[in-house]
Amino acid sequence: MGILTGNQQKEPLHYGEVFSLWSYLSVAKGNCASYETLYNHAGDKDLKRLLEELIQGIKQENREIEEILKANGIALPPTPPERPVANTDEIPVGARSNDPEISAAVSLNIAQGLVACSQAMGQSSREDIAMLFGQFHMNKAQAGSRALRLNKEKGWLVLPPLHKTSSREQ
Repeated sequence: MGILTGNQQKEPLHYGEVFSLWSYLSVAKGNCASYETLYNHAGDKDLKRLLEELIQGIKQENREIEEILKANGIALPPTPPERPVANTDEIPVGARSNDPEISAAVSLNIAQGLVACSQAMGQSSREDIAMLFGQFHMNKAQAGSRALRLNKEKGWLVLPPLHKTSSREQ
């Protein structure tokens, strides 16, 4: 059967897998820095907790991907510096992101991450890479569920217009 049998880690990564791993890591590093910055802007303690959980999850994912890329001799994307924790009250009100904006941005990033994970899973020939992105996908789905619940509980969820059928069409 050729090179695609036996130990997964000994199989070469194909270009699509390399690109998926590298680009996912690059975006994740940027999201980590963004979430650290948004943490400084957030006032709601539940939102801060969600951001902390997301940051820790991203850091764990980054470690796993970096290990694979290094083992395959692939240079890592640059890492932005960690953001220091700041006092929210010292950020001018007009320059500060508000909690609903932060939560919406985080929800959007989670949704984009779900798509990226699905795409990476679909193009992988190595089962370990597909499973890794499957795990990331599951983690993002759970984070998305927590973000949705938070948005509903806080009244931050903005619904599009609801579609109603007229009584004449029934």
